[in-house]
Amino acid sequence: MIEARHLRVLRAVAATGSFSAAGRELGCTQPAVSQQMKALETSVGTPLLIRSGREMRLTQAGEALVRHAAGIIAGLTAAEEEVAAIAGLRAGRVRLVSFPSGSSTLVPTALAALRAAHPGTRVSLEEAEPPQSVELLREGDCDVALAFRYEGAAGGGDEWDDLVVRPLLRDRLVALVPERHRLARAGSVAIGELAREPWIAGCPRCRGQLVEVCEGAGFTPRIDFATDDYPAVVGLVGAGLGVAVLPQLAIESVRPRGARTVTLEPAVRREIVALTLPDLAQVPAVAATLDQLERAAGRKQ
Repeated sequence: MIEARHLRVLRAVAATGSFSAAGRELGCTQPAVSQQMKALETSVGTPLLIRSGREMRLTQAGEALVRHAAGIIAGLTAAEEEVAAIAGLRAGRVRLVSFPSGSSTLVPTALAALRAAHPGTRVSLEEAEPPQSVELLREGDCDVALAFRYEGAAGGGDEWDDLVVRPLLRDRLVALVPERHRLARAGSVAIGELAREPWIAGCPRCRGQLVEVCEGAGFTPRIDFATDDYPAVVGLVGAGLGVAVLPQLAIESVRPRGARTVTLEPAVRREIVALTLPDLAQVPAVAATLDQLERAAGRKQ
């Protein structure tokens, strides 16, 4: 196998005409140059130099290799510089996937701080709810996934065992009722007190959690509307069409006109995390993105 260091030595020998002169140019000894040339000739399986006294001439194979060496070394140099820029966060790309309420609350603060600290790093953003976002990460379609899972949910304990998990915050769920509702001014409400209400449900994972919590309180919710769009949930509640349970983070990004939030007891929380693959966690731009997401989450607690 041809090594770049051997090509650099061959070019120096071709340019200077001797091992000793090439050694002086490269800052190494004449025996070291001779040893590397022997290794290169062994690799290619043919002589590259004709030794005539103290001078060296290239064979036809040597001339061909020197001719290509310039482009190879230039390409390697460019690659080294690009990798150094990425390692030093002067360049780099991060593909981020987030669920909507994370996109509107945590992500803007984190990405603004990342751009200020490392303007050469580019971040793209797409939206997807877990578990789809987690699958995108595993399939190599993103570098960081902002995801959540509900505390105590069945079967959720080991779903991220193969990933690097950066905990961000615990997001409490709140009840959302029309402002003229009998419980609109209550300090807190048990979910069982809403058993006879029509419900507006959110994303599939949130919907499943709602049903699980309600059944734990002894009833099955009558879901009249279901939508992944949090503003639509708030709008439907505000219009008096039902009640809902939403994460606090989702409420922050929406003005709940016509609706009021009420503390839900006992507390139901979801764990919000940033996920990446073990190898990606070592990439400087990915690590910096995780750090900024953690800082943004810290401001929310």
